[in-house]
Amino acid sequence: MEKIDIVEKLGKKEITALDMAKNVIKNPGLLPEIFNGVRSENSRIRFKSAKILRAISEKNPEILYSKMDFFTDLLDSENRIFRWIAIDVVGNLTSIDSKNKFDKIFKKYYSFLLAESMITVAHIVDNSAKIARARPHLAQMITSELLEIENIPTKQHLTQECKNILLGKVILAFGMYFDQIENKDSVISFVKRQLNNTRNATKAKAEKFLKKIE
Repeated sequence: MEKIDIVEKLGKKEITALDMAKNVIKNPGLLPEIFNGVRSENSRIRFKSAKILRAISEKNPEILYSKMDFFTDLLDSENRIFRWIAIDVVGNLTSIDSKNKFDKIFKKYYSFLLAESMITVAHIVDNSAKIARARPHLAQMITSELLEIENIPTKQHLTQECKNILLGKVILAFGMYFDQIENKDSVISFVKRQLNNTRNATKAKAEKFLKKIE
């Protein structure tokens, strides 16, 4: 696939992000063009290129590991979609983080739990179990961060109902790496409190979690 074809296909909806990601995995020489696409003036090309990189990080993170700093910088993007994609890619790259790069940005990454947007917080929570499994030495710090979601203040775009949704996501995350958690009592107490959550779906997640660990 020639370079000009990539740009044209991304701009004309001729290929999905997943299919292009598969092409790049087979031919890593195409990767520079995808990074160029992220810088394109065409918004369709920019966002599709970013989605391609996220798909690659899910399927074959090794290809992107040398570019981890790029995604770390993208966490500071003013564009929320880019930020969400960067959160996901960084989370995926922890599975092959042989140089412990994530350790250095841990505080920055988890600072997004205080973001104004529920979706931003949700992306952090949704990636946390994956990171804890990949970086077990960080599992206790991750657990401490997630437990604090119960105490984050409500905001314009993070209502109490939003918090209830996030608390359900936290329960699911704990369930995925519970065997790695040292202070299990704190987690169990947290989950038991959600038995009184006003959101039925979150309450159900708490009940299922507690039943599973009995």
